[in-house]
Amino acid sequence: MNTRQQQLEAFDRLLTVMDTLRAQCPWDKKQTMLSLRENTIEETYELASAIIKQDMPEIEKELGDVLLHVVFYAKIASETGDFDIADVCNRLCDKLIFRHPHIYGHTMQADNEEQVEQNWEQIKLREKGGNKTVLAGVPEALPSLIKAHRIQDKARNAGFDWDERSQVWTKVKEEIAEFEAEIDNMDADRMEAEFGDVFFSLVNAARLYHIKPDNALERTNRKFISRFNYLEQRAHELGRQLSDMTLDEMEAIWQEAKTKE
Repeated sequence: MNTRQQQLEAFDRLLTVMDTLRAQCPWDKKQTMLSLRENTIEETYELASAIIKQDMPEIEKELGDVLLHVVFYAKIASETGDFDIADVCNRLCDKLIFRHPHIYGHTMQADNEEQVEQNWEQIKLREKGGNKTVLAGVPEALPSLIKAHRIQDKARNAGFDWDERSQVWTKVKEEIAEFEAEIDNMDADRMEAEFGDVFFSLVNAARLYHIKPDNALERTNRKFISRFNYLEQRAHELGRQLSDMTLDEMEAIWQEAKTKE
């Protein structure tokens, strides 16, 4: 691994390259924070995908792409005199130190992960210019599944949670029953609302059992894609079209795909 000096030199090299590109490259000179926004979202998702795959070379590459965007935004802000990369780093360090009094101070004690998270939320509420309510720190633009998990996590840190995690299953069954009742009524709007409640209760169950719901669903997505691709491949090898096969025939190949995982 690189030494701290090598790491500092590499970061300085990145800043120098960014300065050069911003000054000389026609494309880089034209970019604004708004024009970069969609690319930043895309790069973040590509990093998340690489993490799911546990592809370390790809994670390394995608981290570089995300870092480029951080440096790019700071460079643009430095040109308008708003802030630069040093301000970004120092503000982050100040925040981390302030939010870890169990490390940098003596006002709070945190012997486990749960205490750290509870302290974190309490500190954020007290910060000047910080979150005004417990749930204010949940970004509106988060994907719904991740947002539900973050909402529930923050509520838990404020003390709003089940006494026993097994109690959540009563809520899950209750929400499923309410959804089934709306199916009987065939009210599309109410069905959607109740299905959302089913999702929310299942996310709550995932949180209580220390499962990341988005990771869990993505694993299932990838598993389904792999099995369906196998089904298509085998159908092609048999000279068949999926549309011409019976469900029993497809199920047999599906089970075959499962044995090969």
